[in-house]
Amino acid sequence: MDLSNNALTGDIPEELASLYGLQSLHLASNHLEGEIPDKLGRLQQLESLDLSRNKLLGSIPSTFSNLTSLSDFNVSYNKLTGRIPSGNQFNTLTDPSIYIGNHLCGFPLTDNCTKGGGPNQEKPSDHGNEEDDGNQMVWMYIGSLSGFAVGFWTIWGVLIFKKKWRYAYFRHTDTTCDNIHVWVVVNFVRMKSKIMSKSNH
Repeated sequence: MDLSNNALTGDIPEELASLYGLQSLHLASNHLEGEIPDKLGRLQQLESLDLSRNKLLGSIPSTFSNLTSLSDFNVSYNKLTGRIPSGNQFNTLTDPSIYIGNHLCGFPLTDNCTKGGGPNQEKPSDHGNEEDDGNQMVWMYIGSLSGFAVGFWTIWGVLIFKKKWRYAYFRHTDTTCDNIHVWVVVNFVRMKSKIMSKSNH
């Protein structure tokens, strides 16, 4: 679909995302405004996307990293800002000119998002990660102890207030212990008799 070099205005329609078999979408050199719809990241068959020379705002949607067939991409000369998505096909788009005329940062541009030309999106420090891990561990322990307490008092609360259930539980426990004791004694006697018979031979 090539609608380049027309006088199109307004936002890019989100309905384009329903064209799942679309392989090419060229909207260059128009007067399109607004943000690039995230839903365009659903176009798994898309191989070529040209949105250059418009008045698009916002960032390049991170969902575009899902476009694993994308080989031709151009958003130059818009008003885009933020970090360029990474991963999948975006790692193969090494031509900086496809992003020129914006305020973008990240690979393949020289601005790595730590200078004034783009948002500073530094990697969180290890100290912050350690604090997050510590908080997760604390909540895991709290959840485990809460679950144990609820389960423990649910069982014993029933046994305390239900006399029939309490008698049945302890009767079952006694029977089980007696069966285990009998099984151990019988097997011990059998083993002992086998050992004695072998020693006699």
